[in-house]
Amino acid sequence: MLKFTVNDREHTVQSDPAKPLLWVLREELGLTGTKFGCGIAQCGACTVHLDGQAIRACVTPISAVAGRQVTTIEGLAPTPEKPHALQSAWIEHQVPQCGYCQSGQLMSAAALLATQPNPTDADIDRAMRGNVCRCGMYQRIRAAIKTAAARADAHLFYDATAPAEESRHG
Repeated sequence: MLKFTVNDREHTVQSDPAKPLLWVLREELGLTGTKFGCGIAQCGACTVHLDGQAIRACVTPISAVAGRQVTTIEGLAPTPEKPHALQSAWIEHQVPQCGYCQSGQLMSAAALLATQPNPTDADIDRAMRGNVCRCGMYQRIRAAIKTAAARADAHLFYDATAPAEESRHG
């Protein structure tokens, strides 16, 4: 049995230790917002946070998350009623086209803003380079990240180093 926390809720699973986190999230926990894209950590669709760091869930064995905190797209918003500043900016800039890569894009952007609240274009490009958007919305993604960073509610960005209540409701 393996215990870990997902979106501030403790879970215990009985999985093969080598099973990728992505499939535990989707198949065992029913959290389907994290997408399967390539299976080799190249496209970024499966990006989640592990203790605040953006990782690729498709290649992370479940054994690597024992006792740790995982945040998925379902846990990104500060509260169920209030979207994360990035989610609001994504809508405002009409970033989603097909939408398949968007949960991974948002999770990578949130990890960036948690460590660099005022990123430059170079910072954004570096942080987002592992996320592929087949629709080519890269300029809109950059604009949305800048809009979110400039918002007054930027203090709501997920911070894995803060206690859960503080990071979610800031």
